[in-house]
Amino acid sequence: MNESRSYLETNRAYWDARVEAHALSDFYQMKGFREGWCSLKEPELGYLGDVRGRSVLHLQCHFGQDSLSLARRGAHVTGVDFSEPAIRKARALAEELGLAADFVCNDIDSLTEGMPGAGSYDLVMSTYGTVGWLPDLQKWAATVAAFLRPGGSLVLVDFHPVVWMFDNDFQEIAYPYFNFGPLHEELDGTYADRNAPIHASCISWNHSLSEIVQAMLSNGLRVDAFDEWDYSPYPCFARQIEVATGRYQIPGLEGKIPMLYGFKATKIHED
Repeated sequence: MNESRSYLETNRAYWDARVEAHALSDFYQMKGFREGWCSLKEPELGYLGDVRGRSVLHLQCHFGQDSLSLARRGAHVTGVDFSEPAIRKARALAEELGLAADFVCNDIDSLTEGMPGAGSYDLVMSTYGTVGWLPDLQKWAATVAAFLRPGGSLVLVDFHPVVWMFDNDFQEIAYPYFNFGPLHEELDGTYADRNAPIHASCISWNHSLSEIVQAMLSNGLRVDAFDEWDYSPYPCFARQIEVATGRYQIPGLEGKIPMLYGFKATKIHED
């Protein structure tokens, strides 16, 4: 097994093991979602605007909540994830709720080889805990550009690389800001349920903001907006406190570190 497939298989097993626990957790608020609650957060909503009638490719969609929230807002959505259990859950949820959305099981590295629709999407969306699972952001940005129509936009909102420098308890700097290669971890539980009886290995990468920006620029994506926020919209880190409704920070670091960043980038028109 080559290195690329090895990381994919390790991380696929990691995410496969979490699907059912996530769907059952309070974190994902499935009862409210079934009753119409929108899972999309303020940062990406500000970039997305009115999505009615627009075609959206949602990368690394997990079990489809955000994809289906877009569908509820009138978008034509295709969600992509490399986890078979996640895609099965997403399709079942779409059918249960009577929402029109397509879900494709594929990894980002090979998406251009296995999925039609290149050059046709108005929007590509990637949010919260996504690019850190990918070793090659040049390849990721090339994939984004391949699926966008000229003038279409990427909406990327993710946890800030500064967050990933800390240990899990935010007590000290434990990891590099820059990408010096894969980070191998053994983790128990999950951010959605820390007591879930799950133990699995995972492999991730820390990507600096400059690496992210350069990947977009190198692949014909013009950065139109860039923002940083000092909170997380999810209580997914240790020791977080809710400082305002739906805004979480780390005690002692309130307002001192960025916790999110966001980009909106447009595919430059081809000559």
